[in-house]
Amino acid sequence: MSKTTTETSSPNYDLPPDLRVFAEKSVEQARQAFEGFITAAHRTAAAFEGQAQAARQGAKDVGQKALAFAERNVESSFDLVQKLVRAKDAKEMMALQADYIRNQMQALSEQARELGEETAKVAKDAASAPR
Repeated sequence: MSKTTTETSSPNYDLPPDLRVFAEKSVEQARQAFEGFITAAHRTAAAFEGQAQAARQGAKDVGQKALAFAERNVESSFDLVQKLVRAKDAKEMMALQADYIRNQMQALSEQARELGEETAKVAKDAASAPR
């Protein structure tokens, strides 16, 4: 015995009108909630992207500044060596060395301050990047 098409198809349920309206409203509310979630997720992703871009640029700026300081410090060392080679005696060499150390300590202190300020600025800019 074979089954007829009506026996193999899924049953047709008649929902009461109030229940159908409730179900439709629930689906629409769920859709709106999901759309709100997706919109918020896109905004959050954009904010993170803006912050990451600001942080990348800031890190690049700090790196370039640190590299410039390193170049300047190495150049100062070469200048010292040239002066030491030309020194007339040990007393002049000691004076040149003492002057170099004093100047270098001052320069390193200033460089550390500048790098600290730049790093703080980078962190502030990244935190306040467009969201």
